[in-house]
Amino acid sequence: MNANIAADRRAFVTGGKRGIGQGIAFAMADSGFDVMIGDLNNDSDVEETLKGIRQRGRRADFVHCDVADLSSHEAVIDRVEKALGPLTCLVNNAGISVAKRGDLLEATPDSFDELFRVNLRGPFFLTQKVAKRFLERANDGQYRCIVNISSANAYAASPNRAEYCLSKTAVSMATKLFATRLGEAGIGVFEIRPGVIRTNMTAVAAADYDKRIAAGLSPMPRWGEPQDVGRAASALASGAFGFSTGDAINVDGGLHITRL
Repeated sequence: MNANIAADRRAFVTGGKRGIGQGIAFAMADSGFDVMIGDLNNDSDVEETLKGIRQRGRRADFVHCDVADLSSHEAVIDRVEKALGPLTCLVNNAGISVAKRGDLLEATPDSFDELFRVNLRGPFFLTQKVAKRFLERANDGQYRCIVNISSANAYAASPNRAEYCLSKTAVSMATKLFATRLGEAGIGVFEIRPGVIRTNMTAVAAADYDKRIAAGLSPMPRWGEPQDVGRAASALASGAFGFSTGDAINVDGGLHITRL
């Protein structure tokens, strides 16, 4: 890798302290990105992730970030860019699932609103602010990219967490919209759809997923790992797909394949 190019790569990963976010942060560092991780709390998970980034030879820092708090976005981006320099990649990874899985007919307005507030509204307006900064700056030839982490539930219906499915489906359209708007500036916008990934979020259903994976849930009969998603994100952010935009990348072991 060209060291001069690597020094110009700077990524902000929301929800970056553990799970898929940590996998993305580490893969970005492996690809030559300095990485800022944003999360709600600065704790031992943050320290572990920052240490891992630095061990890979890259700069790392943390910023408190509640993506749902739109009023904080400008200050958050200022903090990121003051620490690392102008961003070249935003990864919208922060998100939540339903507080409790249950019958679609019992889903509440409060749960629906909270899922959309965190999973769609927050990332949408954070992307809007980052995109404006991208466009305000002269293009120095450095590839710029936005990566949205959605879910296999963007296409797979799970009636026991309907509001989650709907919020992630909306992320797919947001990806296409931003890709269309930013394409003329050469800014790539992508969506990654993780399948069953081993994280704290999926731990609540681990026993069920173990059985379903063993029974052939997906063509590749294993759990996905955070680094699987991370490698996809870093490849997109590196500009390896420089003449592509608006695409959804399935990191799901083939779960999306319709089988007969």
